[in-house]
Amino acid sequence: MQAALNRALAETLADNPKAVILGEDVGRLGGVFRITDGLQQRFGADRVFDTPLAESGILGLSVGLAMAGFHPIPEVQFDGFAYPAVNQIVTQLARMNYRSRGTLPMPVTLRVPSFGGIRAPEHHGESLEALFAHVPGLLVVSPSSPHEAYHLLKYAAARPDPVIFMEPKSRYWQKGEVDTADGGNPLGSKVVRSGKHVTLIAWGAMVARCLQVAELAAEDGIEVEVLDLRWLKPIDAEGLAASVSRTRRAVVVHEAPLTSGLGAEVAALVTERCFDTLRAPVERVTGFDVPYPSGDLEDEYIPNIDRILFGIQRVLEYRRG
Repeated sequence: MQAALNRALAETLADNPKAVILGEDVGRLGGVFRITDGLQQRFGADRVFDTPLAESGILGLSVGLAMAGFHPIPEVQFDGFAYPAVNQIVTQLARMNYRSRGTLPMPVTLRVPSFGGIRAPEHHGESLEALFAHVPGLLVVSPSSPHEAYHLLKYAAARPDPVIFMEPKSRYWQKGEVDTADGGNPLGSKVVRSGKHVTLIAWGAMVARCLQVAELAAEDGIEVEVLDLRWLKPIDAEGLAASVSRTRRAVVVHEAPLTSGLGAEVAALVTERCFDTLRAPVERVTGFDVPYPSGDLEDEYIPNIDRILFGIQRVLEYRRG
């Protein structure tokens, strides 16, 4: 995935002379995860440049660049570092196009290394999708594989809208085939495994975990469909309903805390559109209502295979009355 993102950024810079990359250590170092490795040497320090350690400044500068006709691709080094920039993201980035009646579009693609799974210190692992998805004017997307990362980033970086691009940092080293010529439909959700008994709905790093669960469940004759939501704002309600209508059961899996997490919105959409066909209430398997932990405690917090299997068991065993 790291190489796929790097290639997508390189091609974006080559294709769009107004595209610029900025952030902490993205230039000479190539980023803490080496996503921008070699790009400054190839395109120059005017196109790929380091900033001070000030996320509010990174996003404020990005807003100004967009107003001047550029297409900034800023990076916040870790998701937990995005909080100081929330003011700029919510009050400027998300609203400037609306505020200016369309005269000042915000073609900004904010890359956010996201979620946990790398045993990092505090503030280096978060799950902020519900925060961003709640803000009108922002689009939010999270890839689950190298192929998706390449095509979704290129699509996001070509849009005239502000896009929050949430990269699952625990999957940066995941290997997989990337068909650069055929990305398929860049919009909406995607069924990555077909099944008939229950739909597992996930995004980012949790898609791979749900695929592991599906393999194990198949050993007991349970056919699990795995739906990669991909776009978290807007959510593909039609694709979501189509999958759950086939299986008639749904389990949503995400790393964020349970209360007011994006899984609640997904569950509401499923209930609205599939109420007559659902055989069980929508189940949520999530993180807990505590601050995202660091280090070894991640293993207790992030939904694991057993917790997801128990979620599947609950919806399969549910009986009305």
